[in-house]
Amino acid sequence: MASVDQSSGVDDETVLIQKAQADPAAFDAIYRLYLKRVYRYVRSHIGQDDAAADITQQVFLQALQALPDYAHSGTFGAWLFRIARHAVIDQRRRGHPLLSWDLLPEAAHPLDELSPETAALHHEAAEEIHQLLGHLDADKRELIALRFAAQLSIAEIAAIVGKKPEAVKKQISRILHALKEQYHDA
Repeated sequence: MASVDQSSGVDDETVLIQKAQADPAAFDAIYRLYLKRVYRYVRSHIGQDDAAADITQQVFLQALQALPDYAHSGTFGAWLFRIARHAVIDQRRRGHPLLSWDLLPEAAHPLDELSPETAALHHEAAEEIHQLLGHLDADKRELIALRFAAQLSIAEIAAIVGKKPEAVKKQISRILHALKEQYHDA
């Protein structure tokens, strides 16, 4: 998955944004850069693939419409994920599922070649983690979704939730530590 490197890619991203602001057809490069991460983030909150895909498209349409007014304050990723976050919140208000467990990186998903016993154990562990996440309050689930489903940096998450990066890092660390303890105790 292509992503913008914080050290050298920021200039490249700025160029992409400027091109897209001048010519909406150039937005395709930004779309391709962020599509998987935005979809994973939305999917982590929405229970159905089709609904998550629809909301993801809505996020990109809103971003494209708002792009002429984008002022380069903060990172583009944080701006885009604020749009995604608001779209998910709007969807929640309509009474749709709050969280689906798709936060595991693809590398942690069971492979098709696993034996039935191993696949069952993986499925059982995923269900246990899903239940643990379900017991978290909405703010904590949001931080986990932004970090693992959206694969955002601590700085980007801090910009989205309006907190200092150090506070976000500490809070995520505490959440993960508590989840790990609860998982091992279960």
